[in-house]
Amino acid sequence: MHSSWWVSALLLVPLVGAGAVAALRHHSLVARRFALASAGLEMILAIVVALLYNAHVAQASTFDFATRWVVSAPLGLAYDVALDGISLTLVLLSCFVALVAMTSDRTSRREPAYLAWQLLSLDFSVGAFVAHDLLLFFIFFELVLVPSYFMVAQWGGASAPRAAMKFFLFTFAGSAPALVAVIYLGVLHQHQAGGALNFDYSALSATVMSATQAVWIFAGLALAFAVKAPLWPLHSWSPPTYGEAPVAAGAQLAATLSKLGTYGFLRFALALTPLAVKSVTPVMLTLAVVAILYGSLVAAVTRDLRRLAVFSSVAQMGFITLGIFSGSQLGVTGAVVLMVVHGVGTLGLFVLIGALERRRGSARLDDVRGLQGTMPVLSGFVTVVAFTTMGVPGLGGFVGEFLILLGAFGVHPAYAALATLGTVGAALYWLWAYQRAFHGPRDVGEELSDATSSERILLWPVVVLVVALGVVPAPLLSRVAPSVQQIVTHVTPTGVSR
Repeated sequence: MHSSWWVSALLLVPLVGAGAVAALRHHSLVARRFALASAGLEMILAIVVALLYNAHVAQASTFDFATRWVVSAPLGLAYDVALDGISLTLVLLSCFVALVAMTSDRTSRREPAYLAWQLLSLDFSVGAFVAHDLLLFFIFFELVLVPSYFMVAQWGGASAPRAAMKFFLFTFAGSAPALVAVIYLGVLHQHQAGGALNFDYSALSATVMSATQAVWIFAGLALAFAVKAPLWPLHSWSPPTYGEAPVAAGAQLAATLSKLGTYGFLRFALALTPLAVKSVTPVMLTLAVVAILYGSLVAAVTRDLRRLAVFSSVAQMGFITLGIFSGSQLGVTGAVVLMVVHGVGTLGLFVLIGALERRRGSARLDDVRGLQGTMPVLSGFVTVVAFTTMGVPGLGGFVGEFLILLGAFGVHPAYAALATLGTVGAALYWLWAYQRAFHGPRDVGEELSDATSSERILLWPVVVLVVALGVVPAPLLSRVAPSVQQIVTHVTPTGVSR
């Protein structure tokens, strides 16, 4: 076991960075450099933690970097942090997304306050992923709303304030039942175990409850996670929010914050209420399949790359949900892989959208047509992102979707068969969008610059990651598989290992 000071450093660096950037608000250039340095240091720390992560601990399916300090015994509040393969992977994703997104946003939105909010968003996201205490997770889960709201409302498009308000109200309202479920589960455990109120994940996992109690607790938690993901039909806040958000904020919302919802499903809603699985699985699988088909259909008829990103994400969240609730170890592992691939691919897509908007002032397909000849490099990057979402073999999206469908077919073949139509839908909407945007007639007399050196530096790591995850997925699979096995075995003792 390693010292938890490493995890504390992960939480401290963005927080200190945000405070320093705010203090340097009258020196924009210095503040920007300090913000990027903080994000870079956070990325380095996350890599060091990943290298230190104990392989023996991983194979034992336990947590590393664990510590628990009771802050308030009567309230059950504790600083309780730990990492396993799943949370470590998502911490790395959060740091990578934040660093690339902050570096890519080279518009007038360089104000120190904007950068400070971005660092706080990173800090709260990392806090949620390292929390080993349900109440602590919920606190970070809710705190993420604050920087997200201000980034969209103050630095977004013309309708950004209204979109940000809708986002905040949706997510905040969805979290109210979750808070009730958190408190109820903590009190239930206290009555059984005695002593002080305790929200420790390992302790709550052993709480005895009836099937009815489990279903109600699951429902309370799941509502908040479904809104955050977002999962159909609770996704309606995402089109206006992603559409009005500045590039960096949109990337963090779509690539990182949505994973708080799917991670919450896997780590807490599912793992803490195993008796609810039999009752809720048909409902969740139905919602997942509808999300896949609905997202694909709407993406196919949209005429804007931002909206395409939104509804493509809805479909991808459906695939991830299908994997999580498949009851299969392969399916859940595929869901974690797809979380990472979707995060990286969506980040790349938003960087590309920002590049197009800087050149054409719009990301509408009618406004960016005929760009293949003028911008072959940017077009190539878009191709890789599109093929990743389509699940083309050799890219990370294929690994995630293949594992999900393989696992689901062994347990729920009807749902898996319907979900397979989503892969066809992804090919349809991406190829159609690409043809309209890059192979249509070009505006005569207009020459646009191709990818700049800085844009290539930002986009190449995205390409390398999605290719590496598609060609050599073993390092990621070996990290997450033991943690997935522990959750699946706990939820379904008879376990579906396929």
